Amino acid sequence: MRVIVASSSLLVALAAISCARQTGPSYVPLGPAVLPTASFEKPPEEPYDRSRYAITPRQMTSFYDVPGEYGYIVSGRTYGFENVSFIITETHPHGGPPLHTHKTEEAHVVLSGTMEYIIGNQGFTVTAPYVARVPAGVAHTFMNAGTTPLNVIAVFPTPELDWTPIGPNPLVEK
Repeated sequence: MRVIVASSSLLVALAAISCARQTGPSYVPLGPAVLPTASFEKPPEEPYDRSRYAITPRQMTSFYDVPGEYGYIVSGRTYGFENVSFIITETHPHGGPPLHTHKTEEAHVVLSGTMEYIIGNQGFTVTAPYVARVPAGVAHTFMNAGTTPLNVIAVFPTPELDWTPIGPNPLVEK
């Protein structure tokens, strides 16, 4: 896994190039083969050495949201970033996070698959490759509307990642 910090226009260009050159699976498996039955957040399994430039999943906080969103959190300051944080997910069909907000804006970079979103009072579906814009403080959620898992790279312009849950994901059937 490579983590690239770049301007938003460079991220869009890299996403398009990566999608065009893709020869392997349409997503990168990040979680266990069998999905957990309960949501969780776990601290990193290994410490991160700030003198190094690569961050591995074992050095990131991991999480799972029922039903079907496994991921990793890179809260920037912890890893030496001054102005950026990330969430990297493996989102399974009909999976997605609870309805929530962040204090800063957010960008989702998705290279494959189809996602259904609610951002504020708007609902829409988009097929990759794309970058979705989520304004600061706006309630939002999403659900993988496809038939295979997909990856979301969420980018935040802040060294401290925040997350305020509001309620269940209204897109996910109970």
